Amino acid sequence: MPEIFQFDFMIRALIGGSMVAILAPAFGLFIVLRRLSLIADTLSHVALMGVAIGFVTSIYPTFVALIATTLSAAGIEQLRARGRLPGDAALAVFLYSSLAIAVIVISKSTGFNADLFGYLFGTVLSINDRDLWLIGILLVIVVVFVAAFYAELTQSAFDPDLAHVAGVRVNATNLALAILTGATVTASMRVVGVLMVGALIVIPVLAALRLARDFRAALILSIGFGLLSVWVGLIVSFYADLAAGGAIVMTTVAILALAEITGHLRDRLATRRGFATGVSTKTSGDKDSVSTVETGQGASPE
Repeated sequence: MPEIFQFDFMIRALIGGSMVAILAPAFGLFIVLRRLSLIADTLSHVALMGVAIGFVTSIYPTFVALIATTLSAAGIEQLRARGRLPGDAALAVFLYSSLAIAVIVISKSTGFNADLFGYLFGTVLSINDRDLWLIGILLVIVVVFVAAFYAELTQSAFDPDLAHVAGVRVNATNLALAILTGATVTASMRVVGVLMVGALIVIPVLAALRLARDFRAALILSIGFGLLSVWVGLIVSFYADLAAGGAIVMTTVAILALAEITGHLRDRLATRRGFATGVSTKTSGDKDSVSTVETGQGASPE
């Protein structure tokens, strides 16, 4: 048996990391297609605020962060949906205000706690059974939600106006997506840290969109790239004695670079043959379908 599997903490890290690798890209695909990639960074700063408050009040930091990200995600979506603030402005307000609160709370604490440092940059090697249960329950909720509302999520991501005309409750769907995204950010921060959680949510999706030719393939590929990133990152961090969160994120960047090279070569080959296909962001009459058109740019959401 390889040495890496002889340690309980590594087995827990691989299990927890794998569940997060399924969670993060699954929601990231819908977030990226809605042009809200920065919501992950915003909610990660909100999670940092929750963690800081949790340490000061001696309450389980992950629980406080979960409440903070859930409420903030709902607030961002409500402001954006009602047109009171543009999407990017709402994100900026929550990002900077939560970061300011976090800085104030940390400055008033007894010192920069080593555990707080772990939340910032990830402590995947110290994941405990309570963390695994939290991530596992969230994973079940996410799988059920995506399976039950796949068509609504897909059409809302591509064309909200058409989805609304078709009878889809766009606002309710987006609100549920935002809330579960906040919960996913909270669960993911134990793996890669609040400062890098956005990378695991967004980058595998970008790589998948570059290569996939339809929406379902993009969803499957993004999850596959997330799993590959976590496993390769953890193995590299174990044998090279590197920070696990940083190794995972750099693996996602390497996968994206390879996807871009592969996509470019495929596009050049297709152009020479006189055609190029990719994913269009226009839906057909079927709510959960994505048409394939001549784009010459792979599976881009644009």
